[in-house]
Amino acid sequence: MSFLRFLTYEKPYIILYLTGLVITSAVFFTESKGGWTWGTFFYAFLITSLVLLGFLLIRYQQTKQVVSQLDNEDFDSLSLEGELSKTHIEELKREHIREMNRIQEVQNEHDDFIVSWFHEIKTPIAVLRLLSQTELDPNSIKEEITKIEHYVNQALYYAKLDSFNQDYDIQQCDIIRITKETVKSHSKTFFSKKIRLQFEATSLEVQSDPKWLQFIVEQLVTNSLKYTEPGGEMTISSLETPKEKQLLIRDNGIGISQKDLPRIFNRGFTGETGRIHAKSTGMGLYLAQQLCNKLGHYISCTSKAGEFTEFIIHFPQDHDPYIKIHDE
Repeated sequence: MSFLRFLTYEKPYIILYLTGLVITSAVFFTESKGGWTWGTFFYAFLITSLVLLGFLLIRYQQTKQVVSQLDNEDFDSLSLEGELSKTHIEELKREHIREMNRIQEVQNEHDDFIVSWFHEIKTPIAVLRLLSQTELDPNSIKEEITKIEHYVNQALYYAKLDSFNQDYDIQQCDIIRITKETVKSHSKTFFSKKIRLQFEATSLEVQSDPKWLQFIVEQLVTNSLKYTEPGGEMTISSLETPKEKQLLIRDNGIGISQKDLPRIFNRGFTGETGRIHAKSTGMGLYLAQQLCNKLGHYISCTSKAGEFTEFIIHFPQDHDPYIKIHDE
């Protein structure tokens, strides 16, 4: 840092000095009643100028020292402004570290999901390859293709999660009809596992995006089918209260332990059930809850290990007459 550049930042001190000099001169001239003593004036000017120069040189050395120690977090600031700037910079550094850690965590979770996804999708592909070498069963092929479609949709919706606000259309739609379409696409699984299905609702109008809502219901139905033993039962019903509308999906499957229940919507969480009974990416319920939150809904879950699991999608009761009706 050059001395001239340093002086440009010290202009307030120089202006203050010159102002003081002018005031002092005016007072001196007035008191002497016009008899100006030039020798005394220049002597005072020289002394004050030397003091100013000494002050500036000391400040210059201090400033150079601070600049050379900027990488050292223990340097002392020369002004209140510098101290506040130092505090602000330290906070920005901490915020930067937190953001970098968050990005790294998201990247690690993304990598874990991709690895798990590849392992998941390899299973139905291997089954299809085996079926192609034996007597083909159209229903079995359809079931494995449905699984592949499910995993591909998971990856697709996971990729779209951050850009959700660019791809949704809130409409008035029938959640029961959407659920029936989802169940129909899994009819082979219901039949092969001999799972009884009870629909205790005929219609429930809600305000949502039909495409995203169908994906949400797909995750809940798939989860129930995966963890319901052969010969089990699934019940789908609805409920309206003064404050909200609810879609309830209940099964009498293996259930969820109480210690795992609060974490089932966490990204990548599989818990005891996922580890023991089936391979799982732990992304289905996470995606369902995240999409619900973006749509203004939310999912709750109650369960008892070995007895039942019940998922509830909560929709607000408020009605907007300007929302367009979904085409039947």
